[in-house]
Amino acid sequence: MKHVRDLYGRIRAFHAFRLTPEFASFGPYPMHFVGFQLRNNLFVAPMAGVTDRPFRQLCKQLGAGLAVSEMVTSNSLLYGSAKTLRRANHDGEVEPVSVQIAGADPRMMAEAARHNIDHGAQIIDINMGCPAKKICNVMAGSALMQDEALVAKILEAVVDAVPNTPVTLKFRTGWNQDNRNAPVIARIAEESGIRAIAIHGRTRADQYRGDAEYDTIALVKSRVKIPVIANGDIDSPQKARHVLDYTKADGLMIGRAAQGRPWIFREIEHYLATGELLPAPRVIEIHQIMRRHLADLYAFYGEHTGVRIARKHISWYTKGLVGAAHFRHAMNQLASVDAQLQATDEFFLGQAAANDRLSYEEALAA
Repeated sequence: MKHVRDLYGRIRAFHAFRLTPEFASFGPYPMHFVGFQLRNNLFVAPMAGVTDRPFRQLCKQLGAGLAVSEMVTSNSLLYGSAKTLRRANHDGEVEPVSVQIAGADPRMMAEAARHNIDHGAQIIDINMGCPAKKICNVMAGSALMQDEALVAKILEAVVDAVPNTPVTLKFRTGWNQDNRNAPVIARIAEESGIRAIAIHGRTRADQYRGDAEYDTIALVKSRVKIPVIANGDIDSPQKARHVLDYTKADGLMIGRAAQGRPWIFREIEHYLATGELLPAPRVIEIHQIMRRHLADLYAFYGEHTGVRIARKHISWYTKGLVGAAHFRHAMNQLASVDAQLQATDEFFLGQAAANDRLSYEEALAA
């Protein structure tokens, strides 16, 4: 048990995040994107309730070239709400700062773009990809793809409102399987002055069911000159290589696969540069990463809300790890920072005692 006690001391003494030499950046290939030089062509997808400032910062530290914010409403009546104010908080964020806005009224979307630029946004991203019912029911998000004329009005209004700021667009392959109008939307975007587009390989009707398809993304890439970012089911370095080769996209956007695994960006970066897979991360390092992430969540949201927000991240971090099922259930019952941190420390100490690197039940069963 001596090595476990030693490990515990090293973890408790760790205060500043750092990458071990094994996981330092491997031959990054910078991307010039809408006027900014990025570390690479890997993007963090905007995800409501996930891509807050702490998560975006973490993903950038672990290899992402750009992280897009959570969706911010275009409804000016909500600008003063606690949720909207938090989403507009970019203090200390690694540049460039990309903020996604959502809405269905061209004038309000233009106003939202100006408002967010005044609060630190350097890139405005327009949401026409969210399939959630509460968004589509007000004809925003991916519901807009049904009305191509309105799409053009919104894009032109936003681009005209912020002439010195690049505007990008995220959308889906179409409204449903019979209406894959992404090529039309892409053409409208390019003609409206949109500087880059990201396409999720499903329709609005698909939600997140089934597999993403990349034929439509490849078709769009062949028809426009602006950068095209491919999104959907990119969950491994090998899948990233396949999607890039198949679609000829300029970059990749990763969403759900980064939940609980933000180091996927450095894994993909390394694989694309070398053709080799990195070994599974060391337990001690992931414990350090998670500890730093939790501290940022508590500071950003306050202890009460921070503990609640942290639960889902802890669940994602530990999903599939050996012995994690009981831990994840118990974590949902803990209501204080101290209890949450103590349980997390004990779990990862147990993991480290059993194996130097992360060990997943699926891998053991194979």
